[in-house]
Amino acid sequence: MENSKDLRKWLDDMALPHPLVIAGPCSAETEEQVLKIAHGLKDTDVNYYRAGIWKPRTRPGNFEGVGAIGLKWLQKVKAETGLKTATEVANKAHVDLALEHDIDLLWIGARSTVSPFIVQDIADALKGTDKIVLIKNPVNPDLSLWLGAVERFSKANIKNLGVIHRGFSTYEKSKYRNIPEWQMAIELQTRFPDLPLINDPSHITGKRDMIFDVSQTALDLNFDGLMIETHHDPENAWSDAAQQVTPKTLIQIMRDLKIRKETDEEAAYNNELSNLRAQIDVIDNQLIDIMGRRMKVSDGIGKLKKQKNVAVLQTNRWNAILGKMILEGESKGLSEEFVLKMFKAIHQESINHQEKILNS
Repeated sequence: MENSKDLRKWLDDMALPHPLVIAGPCSAETEEQVLKIAHGLKDTDVNYYRAGIWKPRTRPGNFEGVGAIGLKWLQKVKAETGLKTATEVANKAHVDLALEHDIDLLWIGARSTVSPFIVQDIADALKGTDKIVLIKNPVNPDLSLWLGAVERFSKANIKNLGVIHRGFSTYEKSKYRNIPEWQMAIELQTRFPDLPLINDPSHITGKRDMIFDVSQTALDLNFDGLMIETHHDPENAWSDAAQQVTPKTLIQIMRDLKIRKETDEEAAYNNELSNLRAQIDVIDNQLIDIMGRRMKVSDGIGKLKKQKNVAVLQTNRWNAILGKMILEGESKGLSEEFVLKMFKAIHQESINHQEKILNS
């Protein structure tokens, strides 16, 4: 990505003593509601006040936002509290109205990020502006699609760019509303370290009592900030009631979060860290060796099945293995989610090996 170092400038210019904080209601509902929450967040660690003006809903008939009138309420927020403002835009008309009302930060939602056509239209509408644009990850775990959206805005000469990690949809049972897939955010951060990375624990968890833990994990992974949905009366919010916290709770969360140092120059720390990392390197090599040996056994099974004309997938056997490994994993301190992902990946690789043999 060209000029990637320019992407962090807006964040560096703020010179914040703490991670960036974007907070406010999922949806702007009434002028009174918007202003009440904003005054509750005034003089806190919050840097941008967010409110959904247009709400993309999965099914028609649900509340889809108050529309352009809400932008006037955000203008009042800025005038009365001094907080900078932020909202989601999903098309050129939204962009034009947001610019007209001097919204400071615009984000692209997960449903928009999946469409290069929508992303390009928004990028063209914003071309030449100095607005901050944050791009949420697409609904599905597709890093190329996420980065493709960033590249479209970069090519439109919008330099104040960043991304929001809000988790990914899954058909599997999970404690999360959207599974974090932390490794994908880490890979993005590794490839583009100058791209500001914001975590959205509200959409990842879907539950207010999990927001602190996910926020702490994000900070432990060197995320640059948090976007947390905040409402003065969460239980009666018009959208996403279960994942919003009160301003008072948000303030306490920010007090309790631990900001980690990126590293420590002390010699004893670095020596111990090097020793532990060396142990991990040895174990990782052992894991690769074991996986290689396991696949050779799978090759043998594939040859036997080909000889006897037997199907690759044996569902009863697979279910029995999975249940056993989940229990074994729990006894070793491994989560069910991790064990499922690991053995599904191993099983798929084994199927690939056997399919290759059967079709050779």
